[in-house]
Amino acid sequence: MGKVVSVDELRNHLSPLRKNKKVVFTNGCFDILHVGHVSYLRRARHLGDFLVVGLNADVSVRRLKGPTRPVQCEEDRATILSALECVDYVVLFSEDTPKDLIEKVNPDVLVKGGDWPVDKIVGADYVISIGGQVKSLPFIEGKSSSSILEKVKKL
Repeated sequence: MGKVVSVDELRNHLSPLRKNKKVVFTNGCFDILHVGHVSYLRRARHLGDFLVVGLNADVSVRRLKGPTRPVQCEEDRATILSALECVDYVVLFSEDTPKDLIEKVNPDVLVKGGDWPVDKIVGADYVISIGGQVKSLPFIEGKSSSSILEKVKKL
């Protein structure tokens, strides 16, 4: 099994490990991977034993970000994320939010970047209800896909 998996493959793999391993979950588009993403993913991974990244599929990114996004297709984004040592699994999802995916993965820790207050993180109420934790990690100012794309437009 590689790092890019279906939710069923992920659940089957994690199921026997749940007794003594902590699963961390985060999600996003990760359209243009940058230093902010890498720093955030490394910090998220240190919160548990496995880091699962829910990756917005292309159709979902277009609905959320507009017709010119994503810049990179879902297969490329998944491959890039899976190459990072700190990422254990990548699971694609097509919905606008990862709510259903979170409820299937049942993470011990749900993480988003600091631009998301805990009370606005999708799935936070569910994760807390199953005894998990929700964290909002500090955001690195000026490091975003949107700011990179703005710089490229000016070239």
